[in-house]
Amino acid sequence: MSNPEIIRIPILPFGMVNAHLIKSEAGCILVDTGIPGSERKIARVLDQHGLSFKDIKLIVVTHAHTDHAGSAAGVRKLSGAPILAHEADADFYNRKVPMTYCPTGWFGKLFLKTPAPHEPYEGFEPYILMDKVKAVSLLDFGIDGIVRHTAGHTPGSIAIELSTQDALVGDLIASGILIGGIAFKGHAIRPPFEDDPQRVARELERLVQGGAKRFHMGHGGPLEAAEVLRHARFLSELEPTPSAHPYCNHPSH
Repeated sequence: MSNPEIIRIPILPFGMVNAHLIKSEAGCILVDTGIPGSERKIARVLDQHGLSFKDIKLIVVTHAHTDHAGSAAGVRKLSGAPILAHEADADFYNRKVPMTYCPTGWFGKLFLKTPAPHEPYEGFEPYILMDKVKAVSLLDFGIDGIVRHTAGHTPGSIAIELSTQDALVGDLIASGILIGGIAFKGHAIRPPFEDDPQRVARELERLVQGGAKRFHMGHGGPLEAAEVLRHARFLSELEPTPSAHPYCNHPSH
């Protein structure tokens, strides 16, 4: 089995919002789907690589925030591919309950007051719903890798670990100024929202210790393992908040 190619799909400029395509000879896995209405941007990148929606064999949604799950229902209709996600975010995906947010600083607090984090998207039921302990192999989809539960950003956040020592981690970590790659894109930062920084620190350290060397994220990146480990150690030293994981804030706060 040849090594897959990781293709960044720019949903917004400057790396502010990314989806990713894992391309192999057997087909492709789409990791995250961007904000609602991102189908054309995904189609453009597919076309640039001689692909179409029908080449997507699996859609992995790393968590339920609108900039990652926003176009999942639409891409599923176009591709026919199943959606894989985690049960701990299931009620957010199917829109039974509103998304929750825990701002990590002044930017997150300001961002939460804008319409962007609350932009509604078409609800969906993942075809492959992970539980708290199960790891899912991607071999059936032509990729040598696994998907694991990596809670901390949201209750049901998940990450992909490839045999190439690449990890696709959604919003477990971010980089750049504010979020994205405008400048300092090699410097790790916290995303605008994060339920439990200590849990995130443990997951990032586990990934590095497990051999991950390159981290691909929803905002900015990619990052090398040494920088990820530095950030994880910074997070581990933060004081836990009484309202940490699973929900720090309700959207109305």
